[in-house]
Parts: sequence; C-alpha cells; structure tokens
Amino acid sequence: MTDLEQKTVHRAIAPLLAEARIASPLTSQLLAGEVVSVMEARNDWRLVRGGDGYVGWTHAGYLMPSVGDESTWRISLGCDARNARGERIALPLGARITPGDTVVCGDMIAAEDREARFRRNAFAIAQSACSLYEGASYLWGGVTPWGCDCSGFVQRIFGLHDVSLPRDAWQQALLGQALSDDASADHEPGTLIFFSDREDRRITHVGMALGAHRMVHSALMRGGVAVEMMLSEDPYVARLRAQCVSARRLVS
Repeated sequence: MTDLEQKTVHRAIAPLLAEARIASPLTSQLLAGEVVSVMEARNDWRLVRGGDGYVGWTHAGYLMPSVGDESTWRISLGCDARNARGERIALPLGARITPGDTVVCGDMIAAEDREARFRRNAFAIAQSACSLYEGASYLWGGVTPWGCDCSGFVQRIFGLHDVSLPRDAWQQALLGQALSDDASADHEPGTLIFFSDREDRRITHVGMALGAHRMVHSALMRGGVAVEMMLSEDPYVARLRAQCVSARRLVS
C-alpha cells in the first residue's frame, strides 16, 4: 500500500473519526462514491484525505478500490437503491449511485444534469439551503439532511452547486469578500455570516443569509436546521448578533 492509494466509499455514509477506534469522536462524514487518498494504514483502519483536504480515520470496511469514473455516477437527491447483491440501501443527498444499482424510490439526477438543476449562483444556493435540509437534526460532524453541523451544511449545499468549500467554518471564513460584521443587516441570499463564542474571536459558527434579514443555519440550540429572523428579540438571536464576526460574499 502506498500513501496515495485511492479508495472509494461504497456505503451510504462513512464516518471520519479523530482516532483509529470506533469510540472516537466523529469529525466529518464521507458519502457513497467519494474518492479518498489513503495516507496511513493501522490494522483495519485507514487515515484518509478527502477531496476537500479534510483528514480523518475511517474503517477499511467502508472502502473499495477506486475505478476512476466516480465523478460520472448519478447523484442521489435522497433515494433508495438496490445493489447487485439485492441489498436495498438508503442514500442521502449528494451520495453517488454505483453504476448498475437500481433506484427503487426517491429522486436522483445524472451527473451531467447537475449544472442545470443546481445553478452556480447565490440565490439558487440559498433556495437549496432552505428546501433540501429542512427539518435536518443537528449532528456534530454530520453533512447530510440525516444530521449535520453548521459548516457541513454550508459546505454540502455549496458543493451541490459546484462551489467547493473547505470543511470547517473558520476555513470558510477566509474566503470571499468581507461585507460587514452586522448579522442583522439585509444581506443578499447566499451570503455567509460567521460567528464566534470565543474570546479570541476564532470562528465557531456559520449561517447563510436568505435576504429580508433572515438566516438559515444548523444550530445545536435549535436542534438542527432553522431559519432565524435576525431582527428578532429572541434571546438566542440577540446572542448571535453580538457574536457576529463577519459576513462574506462568496458567489454572485
């Protein structure tokens, strides 16, 4: 095995863990069809780097040899598929569907149709954020409508629209054009708003503006994805306003 051996996730979700043990904290998730580079092997565990550069440990049982054409596979929009062994597998939004698998129910698109379905503009990105993750629970390290954290939610929504973002909120805050530090301003849809609950002001949270002084985010305080009226006197919203560090425009 070489450090840069390529593997592909063959299950719906492969957890990325902080350490090479099943009880280790979840740091992120990989989805079916994603290709990773193997950096280290430790018994049945693999230290892998995803396409976004994020590194973590996952078990070899989630991985199969890469074939090289994973980017052409169909994209799940939330569907069930039946594989060659007759197993029925639920696939989350954004997972790739292995060629030959049969979609039993739900929605999917061909890879070549993604640009038409998910336009690369800020308004379309904001619409997807509202509709595709509605009702999602909060899950630290999660990236799907089955459970997501703030930056995983933002990263995956932008990714559907072919805009690559790093995994963590503090990394995302280094991108784009800084606009203001007022979370309650009437930011244009798709603008990212960053917050910190630390004394050193390191970014700890991110949400997405929807226009009309609204923001959508995945927040533990809300139990998951929620839309906030940023002019509200709700105590939590007031706290968010006080913790705002910057609003940044990434896509026009």
